[in-house]
Amino acid sequence: MRADGKKIKNIEPMYKVGAHIMNKRNDALNMIELDIPVEPMKKYLNMRRKEGYTFSHLSLFLAAYVRMLAEFPELNRFVVNKKIYARNEIAIGMVVLKPGETDGTMNKMYFEPTDDIFEVERKLNEYVEQNRGAGDTNSTDKLVSVLLSIPGLCTVAVGLFKLMDRYGLLPKSIIKASPFHASMTISNLASIRTNHIFHHVYNFGTTSMIITMGNMREVPMRKAGKVDFVRCMPIGVVMDERICTGSFYALAFRRMSEYLSDPSKLEGPPAVVNVDR
Repeated sequence: MRADGKKIKNIEPMYKVGAHIMNKRNDALNMIELDIPVEPMKKYLNMRRKEGYTFSHLSLFLAAYVRMLAEFPELNRFVVNKKIYARNEIAIGMVVLKPGETDGTMNKMYFEPTDDIFEVERKLNEYVEQNRGAGDTNSTDKLVSVLLSIPGLCTVAVGLFKLMDRYGLLPKSIIKASPFHASMTISNLASIRTNHIFHHVYNFGTTSMIITMGNMREVPMRKAGKVDFVRCMPIGVVMDERICTGSFYALAFRRMSEYLSDPSKLEGPPAVVNVDR
């Protein structure tokens, strides 16, 4: 029994076989590029800022993602050792840059399926504030410091972690400290004024999706028979195709886009929270 999830027993046969054929995560990666129109988000942000809220494009996106997982928990699955698991938490990894430095630290934010935009914003701000401090600010930093304190320890420990993870024996404390065990990893590349990329997935750990946000851009879109250039936030998504069907991915990302086209729908708890069985 893993500390971070339970094995799914009623998975479709094709996906059981697929996990054996594609036994590494980078064998099973799919990529998609999404262009999210900025104007609806901009209007919402301006309205809320007049009321004293400091929402950002990142907090809106995270809130939409959390709401998406509440409705489509299949996207929170992961594959380890050819077995498919339902994750028992929503954990999102993100790098935070230290003030005045080019290097940063990485840890995880934890959310509940019932969290709305206000709660997501609070947790995001708390996470950034905690990790912008000097020195080792989180469990990931502390674990890395220990692993590098003795020559050769990192090589031995990482090999042991991989073996224990494969058989579901990795302690919860290590899973909590590991940035490789998350529902999703996000990188806001627009914050350093660069374009989105398709970030590679990691074979170690349980992260089934990696998302990057890039510089805003003008995208041609057809409206009422005419082509207009719409300012959009580009998103690069890399995902593990073994965890669910393509139709689930399509429906889930369509729903997330709907929330970002009207962020007011992210206020208050979701109408329904589905449980992955």
